[in-house]
Amino acid sequence: MSISDKTRKILWGKSGNRCAICKKELVLDATPYDDESIVGEECHIVSGQKNGPRYNKLYHQEGIDSYQNLLLLCRVHHKMIDDQHETYLAELLLQIKENHEKWVTAKLTGNDGPKPIQIRRIKGQTVSFLTRMNTGREILNLVEGSCAGSYDHDELETQHEVKIVGEFLDIIRDWVDIGSDIDPSGRTEMAFRLSQTIKELEELGFYVFGAKEVRAITGGNSENPVNWPLSIIRVVRKTNPEITAISEEGSKL
Repeated sequence: MSISDKTRKILWGKSGNRCAICKKELVLDATPYDDESIVGEECHIVSGQKNGPRYNKLYHQEGIDSYQNLLLLCRVHHKMIDDQHETYLAELLLQIKENHEKWVTAKLTGNDGPKPIQIRRIKGQTVSFLTRMNTGREILNLVEGSCAGSYDHDELETQHEVKIVGEFLDIIRDWVDIGSDIDPSGRTEMAFRLSQTIKELEELGFYVFGAKEVRAITGGNSENPVNWPLSIIRVVRKTNPEITAISEEGSKL
C-alpha cells in the first residue's frame, strides 16, 4: 500500500507547504534555468518496517500510509526524527503535527490568537511625585476608580509599627477591590477610620503619601490601549530624606 493522492493533498494542504518543525517552505521557486524544487517529505510517524523508527507491531498496517500517520517535514528534520527516534517518539510527533496545523490555520485566517497583555506607562501621565495624605477622605478619593494599587513603606522597627502599617495598607487595598460596592454610610465610616489611623501613624513618626497614575493595558483581544488607573500609597518616616517641603500645600515625596 502507498500514500494516495488524496492523502497527499490533505497533508500538504493542512500543513500549509511548511515543515512542521522549522516552518520553512517546502516548494522552492523556479529559477530562470530550472523548474521548482520540492524539498518536503511525507514522513511516517509510526514506521511500517519492523526495523524502522517508532515501529509498533500493534499499529494497524492499513493505517501506515494514512493522513493520521503522516507528518510533513523538510529533508533535514525528516532525517533528524528518524535518526533520533528515541527522542522523537510517536506521541511527540503527533503533538508537533497538531500544533503545526493549528499554527497554519491561525496564519491563514489572520487570527494568531490574543496578543500578550502588557501594562505600560503613558507619556505625560507618569507621576513625578507623591502628595501627602492628611485625611481618610483624601485617600478614598484617590483610590476610587483604581484598577489596582501599589503599596510600600519604609523599614519598620517594632511589631507595633508592623501591625499599624500593615492593617492600614490592607484596608486601602480592600477599598480598591470593593469600594464601589460600599454605601455612603460605609464610606463615611471608612474615611473616619483611615483618618484616625493616619493620626496614629503620625504619632509614630510616619507620613502617608499617595498619587494616581494612569497606565495603559495593551494586547489581549483589544485593538486599542485601555486605561488602567493605578493608586500609589507609601508610608514613610518623617525623617526620610526624599520628603520635600512645599510651602502651604504640605509635603511631597
